[in-house]
Amino acid sequence: MISRIWRPIKEGFRGLIRHGATAVSSMFAVTITLIIISLFLIFTWNIRQFTRGIEEGVLRIAVLVDYDYEAAEEEDRISLAIKEIDGVSAVNFSSKEEEFQYYIDSFSDEKTKQAFEPFRSSNPMHDAFYVEVKQGSDIQAIAAKISEMEGVYKVNFGGTSAVSLVNALRTVRTVGGVIAAALSILAIFLIQNTIKLTISTRADEIAIMRNVGAKNGFIRAPFVVEGALIGALGALIPIALTWYGYTYLYRATGGYVISNMFTLMPPNPFIRYVSLALLAIGVLVGLLGSFFSVSRYLRWKR
Repeated sequence: MISRIWRPIKEGFRGLIRHGATAVSSMFAVTITLIIISLFLIFTWNIRQFTRGIEEGVLRIAVLVDYDYEAAEEEDRISLAIKEIDGVSAVNFSSKEEEFQYYIDSFSDEKTKQAFEPFRSSNPMHDAFYVEVKQGSDIQAIAAKISEMEGVYKVNFGGTSAVSLVNALRTVRTVGGVIAAALSILAIFLIQNTIKLTISTRADEIAIMRNVGAKNGFIRAPFVVEGALIGALGALIPIALTWYGYTYLYRATGGYVISNMFTLMPPNPFIRYVSLALLAIGVLVGLLGSFFSVSRYLRWKR
C-alpha cells in the first residue's frame, strides 16, 4: 500500500527534475496566471466588503405611520404585519419625537436649530418604522406591499435608483468571480500543454509500460503528481507577492481607500485565506491539466 502511494510521488519528483526546462516554463505560466488571479481575489473580496457596507444603508425602507394610527395597538399590528413579509430581516421603531430630534440634529447651524424649536410642541413628524431587507432585488416588491397596509402614510426606499445601485454592486462582484474562474481554466490549459510536451519526451517509456501490461492508472499517476508539483511550486511566488504586497498596501493606506467608507480587509487572516486559495488553485489546475493530458494521450495510443 505504501509503495503504491510512494511510487507515483517519487516518479513525479524525478520527472520534474529530469524535465526541468519544460517544468520551469510551465511553473512560470502558472505563476503569471496566479498573480493575476490573486489580484482579482483581493479586488473581489474587498469589493464584497465595500458593497456590503453600502447595501446596509441602501437596503432600508422608511415607513411613515398615518396620524390616525399612532395608537400603540395599531402600531404593533403594523409592525407585526411588516415582519411577516418574506425578505424582511428587521423592523425598528422610531417615535415622532425621535424623528423631530433627528431632523434638528441634521443642521449644524445653531440658529437654524433654534428656529425649529417652536414646532416641537406641535410636532409635524410621523412615527416611523425602519425596515431592513435581506436582498436588494426584493426591496421594491416589499415596499409596494407595505404601502398597501392600513395605517401606512408613506413609504420611502430610494426608488429604482437604490435597486439599480444594489444590482450594479452585485454585478461587479459576479464579474470578478467569473474572471477569476476563467483565469483558472486558462491555467489548466497551460499546464495541460506543458504536460503534453513532457509526455512526448517519455513516449518510449510509456510504450514499454503498456507493453508489459501496466494499467492506465499506474501510468497516469506520476504525471498527475508532477502536474500537482508544478502547480504548487508555481504558486509560491504569487503567495509571497500577495502576502507582502497586500500587507504593505494596508499599512501605507491606513486600511482604507479614498474615505473611511471604503475600508480594506485586515491582512490577518485575510491574506492567509488568499494564500491557501492560491495554493489550492495551483495544485488543482496542475492535477486537472496533467490528468486530462495523460488521459487523452492514452486514449489516442490505445
